[in-house]
Amino acid sequence: MPTSSDRRPSIEIRGLGKEYALGEEHGQGDLREAITEAGRHPIRALRRILPGGRKRPRIWALRDLDLDVCEGEILGIVGPNGAGKTTLLRLLSRITDPTAGRFTLRGRTASLLAIGMGFHFEFTGRENIYLSGTILGMRKKEIDKRFDEIVAFSGVETFIDTPVKRYSSGMFVRLGFAVAAHLDAEILLVDEVLAVGDAAFRKRCLGAMNDVARGGRTVVFVSHDMGSIQRLCTRAILLDGGRLEAEGSPEDVVRAYLHSTERPAYEAETRTGQPQILSVELRGRGGSPLTRARASSPLEAVLRYVLPAPCPGVRLEATLLAPDATPLLSTSNVDANLELPSTPGEHAVRVELPSHLLLPGDFHLAVSLHDALGIVLDREEPALTFPVDPDASTPERGHMPHRGWVHVRCPWTLLERGP
Repeated sequence: MPTSSDRRPSIEIRGLGKEYALGEEHGQGDLREAITEAGRHPIRALRRILPGGRKRPRIWALRDLDLDVCEGEILGIVGPNGAGKTTLLRLLSRITDPTAGRFTLRGRTASLLAIGMGFHFEFTGRENIYLSGTILGMRKKEIDKRFDEIVAFSGVETFIDTPVKRYSSGMFVRLGFAVAAHLDAEILLVDEVLAVGDAAFRKRCLGAMNDVARGGRTVVFVSHDMGSIQRLCTRAILLDGGRLEAEGSPEDVVRAYLHSTERPAYEAETRTGQPQILSVELRGRGGSPLTRARASSPLEAVLRYVLPAPCPGVRLEATLLAPDATPLLSTSNVDANLELPSTPGEHAVRVELPSHLLLPGDFHLAVSLHDALGIVLDREEPALTFPVDPDASTPERGHMPHRGWVHVRCPWTLLERGP
């Protein structure tokens, strides 16, 4: 569905769809990958093509998508896990081929979809900067001009002549984003890069994507961080079940997404072999499950997670969101000096929210699971939604925009008038 902008679309998508067999890794099903898979597992490949071979059910990860993205736009893409967000970016990056429909990209495209994507593991950081620039069609003198900016932005100066196979995950992504943002690509595709790194790096990422868009280039940004979507993007879309469910301003689309995911508790579909948040449940006094809360009541959330392998330094973070998805407060086990179990298996932890904290409204709880380096292993935003009802403790005027959403009882003292 074309935008109302008079600017020329740099991305045109018509009837785009991608189908997978259940159990396939995304990216399989293309000829080059099928050949590789057949070489690795010839018996499995023969079973698929011989008469009577087992056929797996198929599912559309993305279907019937029509969309234009114009020059200078920052398009945010939101939706639950499995909605088709990353599939869309993989298609636009030509990592995998569409099952149906077509798309047109006008301009050189830089992608940051996975750690180290486009890098050669045996090359140094310096060599990979030049490799990426060459792939984008740039000349050496053009890359020379931007080299120092790229290295400074990434923060890997000390290791720029070290093979990137020795980089941490965070260093990998920081350098990858720096290259993608600073080299001359007209279209930048970004998938959750803000999940990696500290607050200063995330701020630099937001600023760099703004600079890219102001320069007339196009950014497509997938994120579970509703705050970043609203602060950064000029337009947003909501994908669910592989289909476009909403399109418009970031505020309206985020509101539609939060409304579509309203639930009093969260329970995941198990993904074998991956670190995962299994469930999130809100409880009241005495541990009884809650679907509604009262302003004066204490709350607790019980979080369950699973680790398939040891993960030292694993961290859980819970973020309370206002009805408009504005983050109100965030807490983690590290804040409480609590070390979580890092051994394989299922584990549970409880986090308590104080009473007399929230004004009436519908609030959301986001939960994320991180490794010791801060890499996001799993995230649900929001994991659950719960209403807070007024009671005798609620301020007389209730919620008003200028008062915010949090009610903190602050001591006031009358002082004697000075001379």
